[in-house]
Amino acid sequence: MSTIDYVLHGLGTAMQWHNVVFVFLGVLIGTVVGVLPGIGPMSGVALLIPITATMTAGLGPEEAATSSIILLAGVYYGAMYGGSTTSILLNTPGESSSVVTTLDGYQMAKQGRAGAALAISAIGSFAAGLISLIGLIFLARPLSAVAIKFGPAEYFSLMVLGLLAISGLAGKSMVKALMMTAFGLLLATIGIDNVSGVERFTFGVPELYQGLEFLTVAVGTFAVGEVFKTILHREGNDGELAKINRILPTKKDLKDSAAPIARGSVLGFFIGLLPGAGAILASFFAYIVEKKLSKNPEKFGKGAIEGVASPESANNAASGGAMIPLLTLGIPSSGTTAILMGAFIMYNVQPGPLLFQDHPQLAWGVIASMFVGNLMLLILNMPLVKVFAKVIETPTKYLIPLIIVFSVFGVYAVQYSTFDLMLIMGCGLVGYYLAKNDYPLAPLVLGLILGPMMENNMRRALTISNGDFMIFLQKPVSLVFLIIGFLWITIPLVLKMRGKNVLVNEEG
Repeated sequence: MSTIDYVLHGLGTAMQWHNVVFVFLGVLIGTVVGVLPGIGPMSGVALLIPITATMTAGLGPEEAATSSIILLAGVYYGAMYGGSTTSILLNTPGESSSVVTTLDGYQMAKQGRAGAALAISAIGSFAAGLISLIGLIFLARPLSAVAIKFGPAEYFSLMVLGLLAISGLAGKSMVKALMMTAFGLLLATIGIDNVSGVERFTFGVPELYQGLEFLTVAVGTFAVGEVFKTILHREGNDGELAKINRILPTKKDLKDSAAPIARGSVLGFFIGLLPGAGAILASFFAYIVEKKLSKNPEKFGKGAIEGVASPESANNAASGGAMIPLLTLGIPSSGTTAILMGAFIMYNVQPGPLLFQDHPQLAWGVIASMFVGNLMLLILNMPLVKVFAKVIETPTKYLIPLIIVFSVFGVYAVQYSTFDLMLIMGCGLVGYYLAKNDYPLAPLVLGLILGPMMENNMRRALTISNGDFMIFLQKPVSLVFLIIGFLWITIPLVLKMRGKNVLVNEEG
């Protein structure tokens, strides 16, 4: 079958009535998640995993997995859309990748052009979604064909690269990020060892024999941690809302935005491919490129529409690009794709080179659903701009109980264990403390998810080499991954020692 045939089959799966409903729910919830400051795509996806498990309970295993991933992917790129709304109207980024949008978006809003800014960000996001989708369609199978030739040594080194890449670009301190990666890997060792049957770090607690459930840790650290932060810091939505008059952009706005949208989409897609790079880097680079190329760079920061179009396109394209390493290599390139990977594994589906062979319906169904979702987002975002502006005003006293209810019921519905309910609260406190002290949470979750797979591949590689660790350096592909990982960590350190400012990534 050709790629086009697979895409058409995927479109058939995505257009089944229940999957259309799941796409719609995903992008709607994602937009709301993006609009509400503080929640972010990571918390939104983590919070919804147990709910999707309940919603798809009546379907077969493959259909349930497909529908759930379609909904969760919708939340992911929907949140990228929604994040721009608060950036433009309140000067408050809905999530970290929308920080750059505040620079010109809020200035446009203050000039009475909030509607045009929101419309251009929606159009840019749609175009970026299409471009990243085309890239995803044509790069997915060739990459998975290459990855299928990887042995355990190559996979181990690729996972090391993934962890180092996220650690190198997460948070404000690389040391703290590496500490969190190591902490995540340590948590992954809890439970009974699959090979020897020995208990590890269980301290005689039977509930720990299976290891820590990724879902409990993710929902606890992100969603419940955010609740503790909001309560303890009494955070509210105190910003003054900008007025929205005209919603549709003018012909001049469209003309000025066309090239920045195209450039931002392509740049964002390729940055999204890099493990650990994330949407915030994509939006930042896109903004810098537009400012460099502009004939009037002084207008940036004063309400230039290019300063909204390019970064918004870039951060949405990056979310599409980030799906490629996840689907083809089984390596998440951001915190949100790490949580999506956990959802795949929860449904007994292993993302990676065999995904397109073993589960073509799921893989192509999810890819095709992204086209449907992007179309829905454009239709949703244009007329509902004023409605989403009202969502921002949701009082914290209603929002916090809802998040707690979703977290508790969601985890209990999947785990049926009161131990996990205590664990989720403990993870919430730990998550709050870590985030408050600038310890990034994404490397912890990634370490917890990749830990068992790294251990498995390391054991297999050492079995092949009779315990000789040189196998990781003797295999050319493995050596290349390790060298890239080493450079990823050392180059920013060298630049910092020379007194240069190094851009870091705080994307969830």
